This record gives sequence, structure tokens and C-alpha cells, in this order.
Amino acid sequence: MTIGVYATLVATSLVLLLGEKLVQWIGVLRTYSIPAPVAGGLIVAIVVLITRLTLHVQIRFDSTMQAPLMLAFFSTIGLNAHLSSLKAGGPVLVRFLALVSGLLILQNVLGLALAFALGVDPLLGILGGSVTMSGGHGTGAAWSQVFTERHGLESATEIAIGCATFGLVIGGVLGGPLARLLMRRISADELRRVEQRDDETLVFEEPKAQQATTPAAIITTLALISICLAGGELFADWIANTPFELPTFVCVLFIGVILNNVLSLVRVQIDQHAVALVGNVALALFLAMALMRLDLWELAALAVPIISILIGQTILTVLFVSFITFPVMGRSYDAVVLCAAQCGLGMGATPTAIANMQAITNRFGHSHIAFLIVPMTGAFFMDIVNAVVIKLFLALPFFH
Repeated sequence: MTIGVYATLVATSLVLLLGEKLVQWIGVLRTYSIPAPVAGGLIVAIVVLITRLTLHVQIRFDSTMQAPLMLAFFSTIGLNAHLSSLKAGGPVLVRFLALVSGLLILQNVLGLALAFALGVDPLLGILGGSVTMSGGHGTGAAWSQVFTERHGLESATEIAIGCATFGLVIGGVLGGPLARLLMRRISADELRRVEQRDDETLVFEEPKAQQATTPAAIITTLALISICLAGGELFADWIANTPFELPTFVCVLFIGVILNNVLSLVRVQIDQHAVALVGNVALALFLAMALMRLDLWELAALAVPIISILIGQTILTVLFVSFITFPVMGRSYDAVVLCAAQCGLGMGATPTAIANMQAITNRFGHSHIAFLIVPMTGAFFMDIVNAVVIKLFLALPFFH
């Protein structure tokens, strides 16, 4: 049974409303800051799985809107990225990027170690490492084709999708509970400082905040997003099959950054309230749609060695975030929010990281520095680092 594009959009909206209600009604979801799209989307994915197993009916939601929503979200990140602001957060950005890069390197080291220990193809260790954990579905799908065509790994695409699905689910569920545990390690003085922070809201920081904007500003924002999508697609096609090849969403974000800063130079201001409104809508719809379209039965189909590698990656992420990221980033409230973000970046994707941060800051208070550096780190710098790291690992002697 295939659900059409319009019905899928209706279902996605209902899933978001369901997620909001579930977080309001179920104390444990609120306590552990589970994002509403994750709560609602997983319920639908489970219902679809039960329907498949009991009634032998496979429900498929249309995917037409999913990619445009994701690209629209990344374009709004670019349209909000002021180089002057990134320069102000430079030292923190460099430190956090180093931690993110360190984790994705360790993911491949652990994946290879477990693959050798379990006696399976070492390519599975890389595929269950940073390719899908830090890379998500997009990077997993791209590299799985390389693994099949150049290295002869059969079913690489199916395995990559299964691994990325596992990461997306765990990344969205893990961030809130881990942040709650880390909050207990914050000093009383730091908690008081959090309570005294100003009420100024940055883009994406409070998805439920009312944004003062106008129809003209929304139309202008949609036009800018369209320019980012068209320009990003052309740029991605231009650098395709070259050493500089990047995913389309990174190119879209890059065009957004250029457009925003060029307009600033000529003193044309973008309405950030409109950007926030459209960006948060695109993010919520994309996440809910992605989660409700998850084929959970693909996780059950993964072989025991792959499941073992993924469990190992989950444990690695928890330990790394708790005992390395948290102290290195200063054992502060901002460090807690960054740790929740890294759960999303290291196990899911940038949208998951943003949703994790929104769920926490909506409950405990603002973290401006986190919302300043995480979107650019996860959507731009991390993908470049990951591509380089994957190529370096594939250059190891036992892959030839």
C-alpha cells in the first residue's frame, strides 16, 4: 500500500502533533528530552512494522517531499551563518570539530577491530563505522555503491541503510537521557548562571517560539531558499566525480553561507525570524517524515556481526561523549548541549543533533554557542573530514 505525496504530508503533520502530545502526556519522554518528531515518528514506524508482520501489508509513504525539506533546512542554516559570528566562536568550533573528528576516526578503528574479531569482511567495519554512523543515510548510500563496484561487497546498500537507520533511531533517543545524566555533573554555580541567561533567541534555538514576521519576509525567504537549492544542485553537479565531490546538502548550505554574507556586505539584511520559522518547519517535517518512513524490519535482517558492530558503536559514543567531550568542552551547560548534539552527529545526522539540542534547551535554557557551531560543524566541516578519513582507511593494505 503506497501513500501518496499529499496524504504523506498530512500524515507527517499528524505525526508531529502526536509527538508533541506524547511528550506532554508521558513524563519519561519529557524527563529525558526526547524530541517530538522522534517520539511520533517511531510510533508510526512501529505501527507500520506490526501491520507488515500481522496483516502482511506493507505501507510505504511517499518520499517526494523528504529531500526538498532536508535541503530547505540546510539552506536556512547557511542563510543564518554569519562569518563574523563563526569567527567569534572560533576556538570552541575548532575544539568541537576536533572531538567530532576524533569520534569518527575511532568509529572506524572500532569497526575494523570488531570485524576482524568476528571474522567478517573488514569493509563491514568501515560501513558500520563513520560511513553510516557519522555519515547517515546519504553518505552510507553513496559509499555503499563504491564498496560494491570497486571492492565487491554484496548487499552493501542494504547493509548501509540498515546501519544508518539504527543510528538515526539511537541518535535521537540517546541524546536526551545522556544529557540528563551529565546535568548532574554540573556545578551549582553553573546551573544558576543558566537560569540567569538572557531571553534572546537564536535561529533554531526555540522551535516553539513565536516569530514576528510578515508574508513578504516569508516570500523573500522562500526565494532565497530556492536560490540555495538551485545553486547547490548546480554546484554539486559541477564537482561530481572529482576529488572535491560533496553531498548536495553540503553544497546547498555552502551557497546559503555565500548568499547571506554577500548580502550583508551590500547591507541587505535577511529577516532571521522568517528564516527561523521556515527552517524549523522544514526540520520538524523532515525528521518526522524520515522516522515514520523507517523500515524497522531491515534492522532485524542485519546479521549478528553487523548488530554487534552497531552495539559497539553505541557504547563507544556514550563513553566518548561522557568522558571526553564533556570535560574537554568545559563541564558546563553548553558542554551538555554539545554532548547531546554529538549523539545526533555521531549516531544519526545533523537534523537529529539540532532536534536533540532543541529538546534540551526548550526545557533547561538557551545555549547560544551550541546553536552557533553545531549546524556548521555537522552539516559542512564533518562531511569533509569524514570523506577524507574514509578514503584514508580504504587506502590501508588489507583493502587491496
